[in-house]
Amino acid sequence: MKFKAVVEKLDSSVWSYHIVVPDEISAQFMDGDKRVKCRLNDTIDIQAGLMPKGDGVYFININKEIRKKLKLEIGDELSVIIEKDESPYGMSMPEEMSELLAIDDEADAYFHALTKGKQRSLLFLIAKPKHSDTRLKKALTIVDYLKFSKGKLDFKELNEAFKNSIH
Repeated sequence: MKFKAVVEKLDSSVWSYHIVVPDEISAQFMDGDKRVKCRLNDTIDIQAGLMPKGDGVYFININKEIRKKLKLEIGDELSVIIEKDESPYGMSMPEEMSELLAIDDEADAYFHALTKGKQRSLLFLIAKPKHSDTRLKKALTIVDYLKFSKGKLDFKELNEAFKNSIH
């Protein structure tokens, strides 16, 4: 499905820059998981969640990195192609994490026992760095932390684990 959207900014401490998804399109994604894949301005592909504004309207966050790449400001229009995200995690699994989970059954079990949102948060932390060695260090720290905490995820503790990591 294709539509045009305008970059807007919410007056919120949680969400900021976003595009509104027309009601007739967002309604088609309301059966279960609201994860979508989008192509923005025929240039950038993103995976996102349809977020509720609270008034029956749904939006997609447009982060600083995307805005910078597309040179987007508030009020700018962009073309959007949207489809249901059928991927298992709602984002790509970094190769470094995939390899670690394939060889470590305990870490794999703890990771897959987490909610989809927590899985995505961890995958995002791993995928963010550009260099593979940095991604591997993050993945190793996360795997070690999940085994240490018996699968209980506390992001404050995880941040400490990153700071104290020997990887």
